[in-house]
Amino acid sequence: MAALHLTNLYADLDLGASEEVVTILHAAPGLRVERIVSTGQASPPGFHYDQPHAEWVAVLAGSAALRFADEAAPRTLSAGDSVLIEPHRRHRVERTDSPTIWLAIHFGPEVEAEPQP
Repeated sequence: MAALHLTNLYADLDLGASEEVVTILHAAPGLRVERIVSTGQASPPGFHYDQPHAEWVAVLAGSAALRFADEAAPRTLSAGDSVLIEPHRRHRVERTDSPTIWLAIHFGPEVEAEPQP
């Protein structure tokens, strides 16, 4: 049996980073679990994520506005809120508080162990 690796999602946070900090907590074929620490970042104007796989995301601390291309208004996510983003559902982050801590689970056969820039 493999050794148990204990992780604290609130440990070692870089709250002074000028860019989002993505920490891969676990990766396996078809699965990537990330902790994302945002300090006021948002998606660039006009940019939408269009991922070939599903992503379940939860806000652990802070808040953010997530806008889907097919919806008129952004959704406000606060601590404890989560949403499932289906494959190819175009979306963007309109704003984040400083800090906002996310837990993101990417899953599906198209998931790569390392996120693509």
